[in-house]
Amino acid sequence: MTLKGVKAAGYERMTAVQEATLPIILQGKDVLAKARTGTGKTVAFLLPAIEVVSKLTPVDCDQKRPPISVVVVCPTRELADQAAVEANKLLKFHPSIGVQLVIGGTRMALEQKRMHTNPAQILVATPGRLRDHMENTPGFATRLMGVKVLILDEADRLLDMGFRTDIEKIVAALPKQRQTLLFSATVPDEVRQVCYIAMKRDLEFVNTVQEGSEETHSQVKQMHLITPLDKQFSILYGLLKDHISENVDYKVIVFCTTAKVTSLIAELLSELKLNVREIHSRKPQSYRTRISKEFKESKGLILVSSDVSARGVDYPNVTFVVQLGVPSDREQYIHRLGRTGRKGNEGAGILLLTPWEEYFLRDIKDLPITEATQPLLDLDTKRKVEKALAHVEVKDKESAYQAWLGYYNSNRYIGRDKYQLVSLANEFSRSMGLNNPPAVPKLVLRKMGLNNIPGLRSK
Repeated sequence: MTLKGVKAAGYERMTAVQEATLPIILQGKDVLAKARTGTGKTVAFLLPAIEVVSKLTPVDCDQKRPPISVVVVCPTRELADQAAVEANKLLKFHPSIGVQLVIGGTRMALEQKRMHTNPAQILVATPGRLRDHMENTPGFATRLMGVKVLILDEADRLLDMGFRTDIEKIVAALPKQRQTLLFSATVPDEVRQVCYIAMKRDLEFVNTVQEGSEETHSQVKQMHLITPLDKQFSILYGLLKDHISENVDYKVIVFCTTAKVTSLIAELLSELKLNVREIHSRKPQSYRTRISKEFKESKGLILVSSDVSARGVDYPNVTFVVQLGVPSDREQYIHRLGRTGRKGNEGAGILLLTPWEEYFLRDIKDLPITEATQPLLDLDTKRKVEKALAHVEVKDKESAYQAWLGYYNSNRYIGRDKYQLVSLANEFSRSMGLNNPPAVPKLVLRKMGLNNIPGLRSK
């Protein structure tokens, strides 16, 4: 009957994910499957689940209110809705099996009524609403005692969206003797911890994500580090020093947010006696071509760059890419990182963000990025950086401050709150050793929509 449903739903051939997971799931094992969205995984978990329900003894099905046999948990209403639609298609020839959708944003009382009038054996839910029913719908918790299969779909997104506690509560409310299937595009530590809580020890891990299909090179080790602004320069220096001491033939690119900030960082690193070149849109083309050629051909160099050289430039043997400040978007992050690990070489990349730029990690959460360990900063390093900053020209700091203000003002997350923006800009000013924020031309402030915001000086 299920196969008739599969044919009627228009499926002819199995996708790679279905081929890899179905046989194991049908054996009744717990499965952790690493699979991307859009690979046919919904059918991969629904088919066996429907099989389980259809094999239950009719006694279970004759009761006025059959127990819930399958629970599917999805991170968003849209995904839950899609899964329910898919389940209904596959159930075309199983008139006795029903699907109930419970999601936030709809009236709780309406869902309770539906569950009462025609109780379904398959429940598709978002975590918050499922927990709501467990706690507030009479008789619901009892019906969950019949669950044979629990499916957590897009587990990494469930956790990123903060549903960890809900999932733990749901797992605790279900019978121990059940099959658990977990599908996730990535398998970070948090997903592993949930496997530990929810699944049997002999679970099978099935990886259906093809090596090389990742958007970022698998041989590039990606890291991020959250640091306060006042420590950012010291941490950058520390990271570069560590990298140079471990790599004789080091070749590093440091990407900055704007041309003026690029200039500032290049000047600071030169004062710190590092071998630095800079490249950005404010430099004439002839100079840029010369620097680009030099960087291509040499080793033992650090190139401080704005996004001029993020796309498509092929510098061979880059060993390390540092991104300082939030990239404008996910694509830019990927392009910048793609300057290293080319042609089969290994490489590493680190993204340095302040606590208020941390939102960006959500955009790249499906990439294999991990948190780096904070480099140890001794007093000597901090003093060195402060001394070098004192030697950087004041006019360069002033230009960098204005450019910084412009860049973050046009960022839709950070530029929304102008008062907060100014307070952050002044923190940036202090981090350069300017206790008094530089004055900005009135016209520029007007253009940025920053007139009369306290904390700004105009000239």
